[in-house]
Amino acid sequence: MLYFLSVGDKDTLKTIEFSHVNIDEFYDEEQRTDAFSTDIIVLTDNESDLVHMLSDRLKTISPETLEGITNRIADVKRLASDIARFPSLLHKQTLSSEVQTQHTLAESLLQQRDGDKTLHLPTKAILGKGFLVAKFHAFTAMTKIAVNSKFPEEEILKLNNATLNIMFTIMVEDVYLSLLDDLTIPIDIRRQIAYSLIILWEHRSDQNVADVAPVLDAVWRARRKLAPAFGTMVGTSELLFLSIEMDDQWRHFIMSRLSDNDVSCAMQEYLFGLSHEQIQTLKQILREKGIAAIGRDEVSSFLGQKSLSIYDEDPRSFFLLYSVRRENAKARKRMNLSGPHQTLEDHFMRFILERNKEKQHNDIYAK
Repeated sequence: MLYFLSVGDKDTLKTIEFSHVNIDEFYDEEQRTDAFSTDIIVLTDNESDLVHMLSDRLKTISPETLEGITNRIADVKRLASDIARFPSLLHKQTLSSEVQTQHTLAESLLQQRDGDKTLHLPTKAILGKGFLVAKFHAFTAMTKIAVNSKFPEEEILKLNNATLNIMFTIMVEDVYLSLLDDLTIPIDIRRQIAYSLIILWEHRSDQNVADVAPVLDAVWRARRKLAPAFGTMVGTSELLFLSIEMDDQWRHFIMSRLSDNDVSCAMQEYLFGLSHEQIQTLKQILREKGIAAIGRDEVSSFLGQKSLSIYDEDPRSFFLLYSVRRENAKARKRMNLSGPHQTLEDHFMRFILERNKEKQHNDIYAK
């Protein structure tokens, strides 16, 4: 219960009284009931347009295929509806005598915890990732149908880009969790990351993906065009070639962060499609054999193991290589081993967040 001071005529100050006000009145009706809701974005406007486009074409081409896709999208919507039964992460909840809000959740995320955090995360966060995976599979299927049905290249590209954006949204959750554990990042940036993660869990959409996805996709496409000469393994020529095709944001990242050894090592892993340990081993072998350079196809035979370097256009390949580099980085950090302790994606996202924070600061002072 709160008490508000009520003052009468300011000249006479004859009446002073306290009024009882119920604190629950400061929360909206939805927060004060047992009603549940979710703001999960099942389909964005662009995704909805693509589903309608595919449906219109399949009506005459293949009604049975249309039925399959319609059922798949309906399953995704039902999954979102089921997740809606769990409380919103943005609303106040009272469990026993403990009050939980998005602010207490953010502070909990900032606490340092080693190991798998699954059991510390909200149920809605865990289930929501499954929703995105189901949505990704649905759009992957739609893209394959468009390719096999000889849809116009422009429409195939739109479907492929939508699928990539879903994949990047899945990936950015892992990036946020990784950055939260990086104590070299200022606390205000880490707190911003915590709130961004909560919004992602609530809506299963992220505003930063719009900044990061096009650049990382362009890097991925440019990387596939590379034919690295595995000699010095520094990757300077490859990096220069890669940067030519990037936008200003990527070039600023390269210019300002590549001098950082962790960023440089993470970049080499990304460019060559090899782990830091494989790169070091290959360098040693080439030095011992007196070989200046070898081709990409020869790497596996020199290392005596199959390389995970994948250059196809399947978004799952991108995520697979990212997940390998992510787990390797975590292991090095945990055991304090040499090599990158974060992925290139982690470093680039941190760069974007810090630049956005700096821009906000400059905008405030400009006013």
